[in-house]
Amino acid sequence: MNQYIAQLARMGAAEKRTIIGLMSGTSLDGLDIALCEIAGSGMETEVNLKAFTTVSFDDHFKTAIRSIFAKKTVDFEQLCLLNPWIGEKHASIILATLKGWGIDPSEIDLIASHGQTVYHAPQILHGRAEFGNGTLQIGDGDHIAYNTGIITISDFRQKHLAAGGEGAPLAVYGDYLIFNNVDEDRIMLNMGGIGNFTYLPASGDPSRVFVTDTGPGNTLMDAFMKKNYNVAYDADAQIALRGNVNRNLLEALKNHYFFKLDFPKTTGPEVFNLDYLYESMSKSKQNNIQPEEIMATLNRFSAETISEAIKAITGTLPFHIYISGGGAHNPLLVKSMQELLPLCTFKKSNVLGIAGDAKEAVLFAVLANETIAGKPINFGQRQGVPSICMGKISFPD
Repeated sequence: MNQYIAQLARMGAAEKRTIIGLMSGTSLDGLDIALCEIAGSGMETEVNLKAFTTVSFDDHFKTAIRSIFAKKTVDFEQLCLLNPWIGEKHASIILATLKGWGIDPSEIDLIASHGQTVYHAPQILHGRAEFGNGTLQIGDGDHIAYNTGIITISDFRQKHLAAGGEGAPLAVYGDYLIFNNVDEDRIMLNMGGIGNFTYLPASGDPSRVFVTDTGPGNTLMDAFMKKNYNVAYDADAQIALRGNVNRNLLEALKNHYFFKLDFPKTTGPEVFNLDYLYESMSKSKQNNIQPEEIMATLNRFSAETISEAIKAITGTLPFHIYISGGGAHNPLLVKSMQELLPLCTFKKSNVLGIAGDAKEAVLFAVLANETIAGKPINFGQRQGVPSICMGKISFPD
């Protein structure tokens, strides 16, 4: 028997596992690294976040990814070269981080790598009847495993596609195992580049769990800030707070067929990008408005579309909403959400024991744990949440 297969068998039967979860989002801020000690599996899953950091990407790294990111037409050689290159870069970052933490790689059981999304193409958006849903994450798992010497699980989203899902959002699997609570109805709201939420009913019934994307979170705001201010994001909403919402532009932004589609659904920067903003400005005859006004409007755009999606699914009941992602640090976005959903209680997911910035990396560690030690959760026969375990396994040699 291959030594690593035997190692996986022992690992799956063990009381707990030490897993590094990796996440690199569409904002390209950096690589989130969550060191997790995970005991049990399924509804008995217990996560102890031992350490967390985000290692920023340098400008060369960001530029290389942006050359192909969310574009229909790319340099195919560049895409081919970036796949192993990103895997090697991630491996190097992991080893340096472990050294800084004083941890030997031999102490780590698994790496769970989300990879870098470069294109997301659900059928509802590409509209090509011949093809189904598609998504592509690069940063090859074999290169991570070989260069770190640690078994790596990666490419989680392809099984979701194979089972009839759209490849996103995957947060529902970890949200249900970690955050389900019999005392309250919860919404786990992630406001990253794209907004998405998981509804967790107090009943704990997995067939009632719901997950969907809502539309833009930070992606449009971040892209506008990068282009016009050469910064990654609108820190503390300083720019947006100096402007007023332009209602004509707001209505044009909301006039996209994505918002008329049935739930659940997914989307990405392939749809909601600066070209979409400029097209909306032109349609609404708002080409000459000030940057502060544009940022205030984009901020409100995210707040309204997220709130409207939550109300469409849950009605107006008083839910407990736990927020994470970059949008959780945007005071104007959060304030607008509170105004739009006045019956709901808003808290950062930190109060549940896992820092919001670490949440997505932790969730992929949980997915890897289920692949090795668990089994598919029965979410019922519903669109968007197939009952599966996910990820491809790469051995170090």
